[in-house]
Amino acid sequence: MIAGYLASPTWLHRVPAGLKLAAVTALSLLVLPVTDWRVLGAGLVLVLVIYVSLGRATLHRLALLKPLMPLLLAIALLQGWLETWPAAAASTTRILLMVLAASLVTFTTTMQSMIDALAPVLAPLRRLGLNPRVPALAIALVLRFVPVLLSAWQQREEAWRARTGRRASLRLIPSFIAEALRMADQVAEALDARGFNTHSPAHHPPGDQL
Repeated sequence: MIAGYLASPTWLHRVPAGLKLAAVTALSLLVLPVTDWRVLGAGLVLVLVIYVSLGRATLHRLALLKPLMPLLLAIALLQGWLETWPAAAASTTRILLMVLAASLVTFTTTMQSMIDALAPVLAPLRRLGLNPRVPALAIALVLRFVPVLLSAWQQREEAWRARTGRRASLRLIPSFIAEALRMADQVAEALDARGFNTHSPAHHPPGDQL
């Protein structure tokens, strides 16, 4: 589960988790209405500059996004055919920008830090009788799972190409889904083994030890 976290410390590791999550949220809201691919491209360049500033290890993590490229290409071709090519460029650039920005958070923030940052935001749920750390944990798990699942797909794709000499087949999808479900079961068992109590608001769920 910690495959998405970059252990080597960088300047972004020292930025509070709450500030990073707020920045990504604000960025997502700002870029959604933007339709000019050139403006979105400038934002993408800025995010890539941040990657460069974090060092070679972070740049290597960009390879985890390789499985997204066929999906982005399909979106671009479909939207370009149905609408316009500038609109297609804007859509794909927006998606890539948001994914790269979110990945910066998962690479440089432990799960425990994300939970601690999200729990106060979700505190009003206490009035409904819910422990705010439960949805905070769920959000943190989703953010952490994304790079892990991308890495798992990339490994399967490379193994398939090595065996067959062909590009990834749709036959990989069922086994990939089965692996994702198995990983989810393992995480659930790990939480149970560590005594995660959904009813105790004072209890802190485990961090990146999963």
